[in-house]
Amino acid sequence: MSRTGGKPLLLVMVFLSEEHQKLVAQYYDMLYAPAPGQRDDRSGAAPLIAQHGGDIRVVLTNGAHGILPQEIDAMPRLELISSLGVGYENIAVAHARQRGILVSNAAGTNEECVADHAMMLLLGAARRLPYLNAGVRRGLWRDQIARPPQVSFKRMGVLGLGAIGRAVAHRALAFHMEVGYHTRTRRADSPHRYFESVLELARWSDFLVVAAPGGAGTQHIINDAVMEALGPQGVLVNISRGSLVDTKALAEALRTGTLLAAGLDVYEGEPAPPSPLLELENAILTPHIAGLSPEAIHASVVRFLENAEAHFAGRPLVTPVG
Repeated sequence: MSRTGGKPLLLVMVFLSEEHQKLVAQYYDMLYAPAPGQRDDRSGAAPLIAQHGGDIRVVLTNGAHGILPQEIDAMPRLELISSLGVGYENIAVAHARQRGILVSNAAGTNEECVADHAMMLLLGAARRLPYLNAGVRRGLWRDQIARPPQVSFKRMGVLGLGAIGRAVAHRALAFHMEVGYHTRTRRADSPHRYFESVLELARWSDFLVVAAPGGAGTQHIINDAVMEALGPQGVLVNISRGSLVDTKALAEALRTGTLLAAGLDVYEGEPAPPSPLLELENAILTPHIAGLSPEAIHASVVRFLENAEAHFAGRPLVTPVG
């Protein structure tokens, strides 16, 4: 089936609220096929690509769901792939580039929200908030438990000092923390202490916040050796991608006291819950919601529209990838 005239045809592969569907529909004819969560399940996108692939010019997806090379090849008029979020690890960027297709993301739209959530996880894990909240309902009083440590005046290590990592570090300074970081290359514009490896950073840190990109290069970068280096008073927080943390090793570290606690917004096998961690009181889990606030979501949709508008006007993308 072929279309002529009208607005550019957009395939949306992620969830949009009715309000944002209406906003996007002002500018694009829209095929809506949100993924249910598991990347292996391509939901309703495949039949829509098969039926309308010859006319689709823009795709809106995200880093977790992505878009496959064969899906790109089934859309010969595709010009722009946009991620509704910062991550793009499952978008076939190199393949798109070979086809002359531009890729953008929503950088600059949710780092404050994610950083807020990271601090919440850190405070809640270190101070044992879920345990204390549940305990009061059972009659728990403070004299019955060990005193949870304070967070202020400690050392925070940040793995990945992009926009989110910098926002987390900025909040840590308000708690009078000393901040260190590790990235693949040292950032000349950062005032924080640089460490040559994740292991060295973990040895130095009281708390380690994972804010690095996902992908094959960072798979299980937080392993048993890093957790042992962080130590029995250490707290691990992950607000990036679940693949960076070895779930089984983390469960063992929390169970044996190698680590004090962990706060995870992301985990391997999403959206299925991380079963090795579910029975552990010192693991706080949230459902990959760190970057999702009404403000951040709206900003990410607007960023997509800004990128698409720039492309069709012949201007450089606002937030290009690759």
